[in-house]
Amino acid sequence: MDNGASSYRRFRDNGDQNALVEIIRDYKDGLILYLTSIVGNVQTAEELAEDTFVLIGTKKPKDKGKGSFKTWLYTIGRNVAIDYLRKHSKHIEVSIDDNADLISDEDAVEAEYIKKEQKITVHKAMRKLAPEYQQVLWLIYFEELSNKETAKIMKKSVRSVESLLYRARKSLKSQLEMEGFDYEKL
Repeated sequence: MDNGASSYRRFRDNGDQNALVEIIRDYKDGLILYLTSIVGNVQTAEELAEDTFVLIGTKKPKDKGKGSFKTWLYTIGRNVAIDYLRKHSKHIEVSIDDNADLISDEDAVEAEYIKKEQKITVHKAMRKLAPEYQQVLWLIYFEELSNKETAKIMKKSVRSVESLLYRARKSLKSQLEMEGFDYEKL
């Protein structure tokens, strides 16, 4: 898989619909999870991800090539989410923790079950952190973006992202300790 830029160019310049399908297939899940860290609701994040793909599919904005395609796409998604939050700031959303059914199937092996339980605990602990902490942790550790790419998406300096990441990790560790989580076994 390329980084998505060539697929986007094929779609934008040649009208190749399959290229847009490739982009959606390759980036949909990660974008939804990132947007969930912003809006706090999976269903809303799915709609916002769809809006992001509709926006690049209809308006065909130019990728200025200053970063990776993923960084550019996530920045557009973040802007769509921020616009949504501004419009719906008075509405109350149901938390993902109230609706998530993240327990593994009964036939899963014990190790798989324990690993999923640990992930759930970490995700729940992350939900209790400040939104900026959630975003920086998600982008760095789950999306495996660099500090520079994260800084661009979050519209911060690399130094402030590093500082934010340090505080976010410290806060997450503290939250996990309060919940009795043994993070040494990870």
